[in-house]
Amino acid sequence: MPHPVDVHVGKQLRMRRVILGLSQETIGKAIGVTFQQVQKYERGINRMGASRLYEFAKYLTTPVSYFFEGLDIPQQTAGGTDESAALEHDKMASRETLEMMRAYYRINDPNVRSRVFELVKSLAEGKPVQ
Repeated sequence: MPHPVDVHVGKQLRMRRVILGLSQETIGKAIGVTFQQVQKYERGINRMGASRLYEFAKYLTTPVSYFFEGLDIPQQTAGGTDESAALEHDKMASRETLEMMRAYYRINDPNVRSRVFELVKSLAEGKPVQ
């Protein structure tokens, strides 16, 4: 069973890779591993060493600390594990969410980007769009 930290780091790796529009094969070649190995890292099946994590961070132009952002290992409760944090992270790592984020950040005009942001917030809150 993968360790929750390895799973979290893998999800962060996948999220950053997809946001940048990179394939597993592309990033694997750049780091010197196969795309299958990248898949295993992203699922948390294989644990990354510090040097490998550093190489991913360097290639993805992000600090190493990014991979640990939002790390919240579910705590045991009387009824089992608290999975709310894990479910929220899964929503953020969905392909649809990542594609939406990538498209949003491709909008060059800050005013247009701001209006899109306000539109999405209004729709999510059930408010009429102005």
